[in-house]
Amino acid sequence: MSLDFKNVTHRYAREEVLRDVTLGAAPGEVTCLLGASGSGKTTLLRLAAGLERLQTGEIQLDGEMLCSPAEHAPPERRPVGLVFQEHVLFPHKTVLDNVAFGLRDMAPRQRRASAEASLDAVGLSTFANRYPDTLSGGQQQRVALARALAPSPRVMLLDEPFANVDAQLRRTLREDARLVLRRSGTIAVIVTHDPEEALELADHIAVMDHGRIVQAGTPEAIWGQPADRAVAALFGETQELAGTVSSTGVTTAFGPLGGDRVEAACGEEVTVFMRPSAVALCKAGDGSTPGTVRDVRFLGDRYVVLVEADGQILRASVADLRGIGIGDRVRAHFDPTGAFVYRKGQPVPRG
Repeated sequence: MSLDFKNVTHRYAREEVLRDVTLGAAPGEVTCLLGASGSGKTTLLRLAAGLERLQTGEIQLDGEMLCSPAEHAPPERRPVGLVFQEHVLFPHKTVLDNVAFGLRDMAPRQRRASAEASLDAVGLSTFANRYPDTLSGGQQQRVALARALAPSPRVMLLDEPFANVDAQLRRTLREDARLVLRRSGTIAVIVTHDPEEALELADHIAVMDHGRIVQAGTPEAIWGQPADRAVAALFGETQELAGTVSSTGVTTAFGPLGGDRVEAACGEEVTVFMRPSAVALCKAGDGSTPGTVRDVRFLGDRYVVLVEADGQILRASVADLRGIGIGDRVRAHFDPTGAFVYRKGQPVPRG
């Protein structure tokens, strides 16, 4: 059982917004479409919902045709629930009536019971008789989720559902939504532009760029083995450093990058995407050519240290300063699992 996009291509006028997209999403799991604005992720969601007509390819649900260029069921005839940024609750209806709105084919008693169960699932059973304008933004978004889940759809599609919620509430809403969606057993596909949100929500992530899926897999796989420089730049606050291939690896202005030999010609210039958490610092001894600490910032559970060398800035995220301060000369040591080396336009494999 799954929701499968097969070779989906879509255009608006002359602009190609999706290019040969193939992707599967399984029930009981959360799949995140991650990408910048204009990458095509919302269009893919709208095609599955029936808000756009499929031009090329097909979308299947549990092995059966959901839509194709020749078959287009309207949104109301698809077993799909939708949650958008703008939750659009009916202001003149109570919370319970909002949730029950899509259950009009049920008998009144059954409709009320299903709406109450859905509200209970999102922790809002005590708000049943309230009106939307008396709720916080986070509570309104929970009502929207409950309303979409109430008919027990086989697919839940969520488009940037937490974008309009205060940052302080966002993490709680993500956690709550993930638990509710997984418990429901539905196929859940969430659109987001936020890599942190994708990591917190997803069992599987599909990274989209200019209408293509450039990498799809588990959060662990995408974090640890980014397919290209665009994916590497998304996760872990990576920074770009200039490097040169040597006989033992890659040399940077801040020191050598250890680990496996880089399969590229000695002397070749490359780009190193380095995560601050992969950098360790120590005070430099006499006669070395280290970097200079330009700034230190305390972030609660860690320090961010800015080191300058050769006109470049290196950010290091460390738990302990070990006596390092502004103006000190320091040497950097790198954890190769947090460093990714790329040629111009393509990855340079290490291994």
